[in-house]
Amino acid sequence: MKLDIRRSSDRGHANHGWLDSRHSFSFADYYDPKHMGFRSLRVINEDRVAPEGGFPSHPHRNMEIFSYVIDGTLEHKDSMGNGRRLKPSQIQLMSAGTGVTHSEFNPSNTEAVHFLQIWITPKQNGLTPNYSEWHPSPDTENSSKILVISADGRDGSARIQQDADVYRIRLAAGEAIEHALKPGRGLWLQMISGTATAHDCLLKAGDGASTECTGNFELHANTATEALLFDLG
Repeated sequence: MKLDIRRSSDRGHANHGWLDSRHSFSFADYYDPKHMGFRSLRVINEDRVAPEGGFPSHPHRNMEIFSYVIDGTLEHKDSMGNGRRLKPSQIQLMSAGTGVTHSEFNPSNTEAVHFLQIWITPKQNGLTPNYSEWHPSPDTENSSKILVISADGRDGSARIQQDADVYRIRLAAGEAIEHALKPGRGLWLQMISGTATAHDCLLKAGDGASTECTGNFELHANTATEALLFDLG
């Protein structure tokens, strides 16, 4: 299986003091015509927000936006009346649809929050805004591969308005997973931590790997590894 690799060190970078952000795809002042997204996947930002820092209330529309907390606490508030404090391994997903405003803050005065902010284009514009979450249960906290986002909300996943399945991968050293990619679909793997090998390619934290080759994608963990895997129509 042929993979295209997006190295962590090649990503865009912005440091605003309160925010240190790495961009897998073009975003804000970072523009790279070769990296505008992958299928419906439009934004993967790895953000670190300083204590008591955050994004004040701002609008979004016609975008599926979710945050995956890696370390620390992320406080979310939106115009739909949702207010949450998310902990590591938890996900909040907001379907902006016809328009919402939201804010994201680090409520701690001592610890930074580290999270992935991800945008996926919806199946159509003008949808009704919606909010959902995914939290691991004691039985799934350390599952090697678990569905966290899907179009139909199956298996307790958060619901997205797009033909997209998102899996959280969590492997101990020496463990491996497979994922069958069907014809006409694309796969993106975003490494969060650890080192792993996929089809003879060494992947490290922050790296991305993509393919549109039908068949079994295989990931072997060299060290304890965490990642998100996107299966996109």
